[in-house]
Amino acid sequence: MNDDAVFAPGFKTTPYWWEAAAPPSPTVTALPDQADAVIIGGGITGLSTALELARGGMKPLVLDREAIGWGASSRNGGALSGAGSLGRAKSDVSKGLDPALLAEMVEEAEGSFDAFEALLARESIDCDYRRCGRFVGAHSEAAMATLAKRAALLNAALPGTAEILPRARMAEELGTPHYHGGMVNHRAASLHPARYTRGLAEAARRAGATLVGGVTVDGLAREGAGFLVSTTAGVIRARHVMVATNGYTGGALPWHRRRVVPVASYMVASEAIGRDRVAEVLPKGRVYGDTKKILYYFRPSPDGTRVLFGGRATLSDTDPRVGARWLHKHMTHLLPALQGVRITHGWKGNVAFAFDMLPHVGVQDGVHHALGCNGSGVVTMTHLGTVAARMMLGGDNRASAFSRMPMPTLPGYSGTPWFMPIVTGWYRLKDFASGWRVT
Repeated sequence: MNDDAVFAPGFKTTPYWWEAAAPPSPTVTALPDQADAVIIGGGITGLSTALELARGGMKPLVLDREAIGWGASSRNGGALSGAGSLGRAKSDVSKGLDPALLAEMVEEAEGSFDAFEALLARESIDCDYRRCGRFVGAHSEAAMATLAKRAALLNAALPGTAEILPRARMAEELGTPHYHGGMVNHRAASLHPARYTRGLAEAARRAGATLVGGVTVDGLAREGAGFLVSTTAGVIRARHVMVATNGYTGGALPWHRRRVVPVASYMVASEAIGRDRVAEVLPKGRVYGDTKKILYYFRPSPDGTRVLFGGRATLSDTDPRVGARWLHKHMTHLLPALQGVRITHGWKGNVAFAFDMLPHVGVQDGVHHALGCNGSGVVTMTHLGTVAARMMLGGDNRASAFSRMPMPTLPGYSGTPWFMPIVTGWYRLKDFASGWRVT
């Protein structure tokens, strides 16, 4: 199949998810002169903060320079878990992370998964939520030992959460010859991210929050015990300010911008091939990932008729069509039964990585933040947005484990990830050296 033949007629560079729940077009809205809290960023983080603040009696205002829900919140893979969302950091406690604090993070993250399910029920958010479990494929023999450590941490927090699957049983999970086994996390789920984000926005509005898209924040200044928030639509006085921008953090927020690395992640949707053919390659209908440095993430569509496949496609940010061609090649290599299947959508979105690969919530110079989704933000940022709101409302009885460590940066880093092509190239070499080949 040549490069352009991978595209189905009518191929789109907008997210597949937007077919069912596109973000609303921003409309010109007069901003209030003041607000109890101004939340910068209208994705999952900001919306969950606004919902909790409104439920607590405040009148929050959410601002986004694009449409509400336009960013990664409605572009991601729709995979979610509790402590499984902590990523690679939780499997290596030798890099300066206190084991006791790590254990608290795992416990809190597992609790956030239960709280997430309770929120969906409480707010009646219809988003194709399904407890399907997550499978993480080991790309090498050595990676199986890493997965065993991850499984042990998950099971220490909640016995029976994870199990290791040997290579001999791979056919139970995936139609691929390329993984050496893997780990099943039973406390994991899938949803439709754009429908979830829209439902969260509707819940925040019902509770009393004001949501405004198409407005850019230009700067912040202290005024007594509060803030002056300068925007393209005027100046707002606010008692509290919250930064919830993650992979779209702009120059008006230099402290925060220096602490997140925006990384473009790409995703494609196959054409509809029917449930039987999808079940041939994804028999358990889970959400999937792997242990490579340049990892894949993939899943069936909510209706079970397509395969959705994502990853870090290129050395630098590029056109979604370029990323889509790359992903199609890797999808059909990993899942050979999809040879000849075309793609109908190819899109990208910015993921925010912290330098320590952990999520953070806290306050800096009076400004609240929840940042660093690290590629797994649906549950994590819903939780940390809620935590930030409770901090503004007066605090929980117990401080979040994710608020008790500094958010690091890199000397000389200003928010432009000039080093990403170098890092990505190095990661590809590491994957190659570990035996991973794509032909």
